[in-house]
Amino acid sequence: MRDTTLHGTYKVQALDRAFAVLDLLGESDVPLGLAQVASALQLHKSTAHRFLMVLERHHMVERTGNGKFRLGLRLFEYGNRAIEQYDLRERAQPHLRRLVNETNETAHLCILEQAHIIYLDKLEPMRSVRMITRVGASNPVHCTSVGKAILAFLPEERVAEIIRKTRFERFTPRTITSAEAFRAEIEKTHRRGYAVDDEELEEGLRCIAVPILDAQKHPVAAVSVSGPSFRVTAKKLPEIAHHLLQCVRGISMDMGFVSKQRPALARA
Repeated sequence: MRDTTLHGTYKVQALDRAFAVLDLLGESDVPLGLAQVASALQLHKSTAHRFLMVLERHHMVERTGNGKFRLGLRLFEYGNRAIEQYDLRERAQPHLRRLVNETNETAHLCILEQAHIIYLDKLEPMRSVRMITRVGASNPVHCTSVGKAILAFLPEERVAEIIRKTRFERFTPRTITSAEAFRAEIEKTHRRGYAVDDEELEEGLRCIAVPILDAQKHPVAAVSVSGPSFRVTAKKLPEIAHHLLQCVRGISMDMGFVSKQRPALARA
């Protein structure tokens, strides 16, 4: 019988490289040229070109007018399907609705993807001033309460890896722009049990978040409450944190996670 081990190994390597191309394009803020892809992944141009052509044929990447490459719309379709099928989102819905009713502000359910958070779900109150966010969108970890909440309960090696990938882009005068300041904020978040985005992503917007922990006390997602800073005041944060804590406990129970004592909430 013919030995297919080598052939099988090549197929696995090809898949790894194809996903590496997608990861590279996904992490870039701008489309990349063939030479940039080949250099970043340490591939020959001909090899990189073959992968890009296959991915383009399947609409996983697309070419811009100047011949550079970016992620294709088929990935967006897959992402939306994954979100629709995600069990966490379905189980969290009733708890998010209760949270919105209790706080009268917008609630988000988010997960971590590399150095960004992805919005899995969003529920809004019937108010005139609302959050301009959409399900499926992403934001950096360093300026979001959900990003801080998740990182505060991750293992140190994972935190270090994410911080290395973070660009610390400034969005407002309050945005954290250094690894040292970000680490201090993560430690503060861990101590008090909740995270705060104090107008760091958008001026006039304040958010507070609590992570959802699994049976091993690892964060699988985070829930946040967001609203204009004149409504979500510093004085209200502990009260909102209490509602968030009850919300994530309910989600954890419905997901089958073991209920354990969480860190006590402290004042900021």
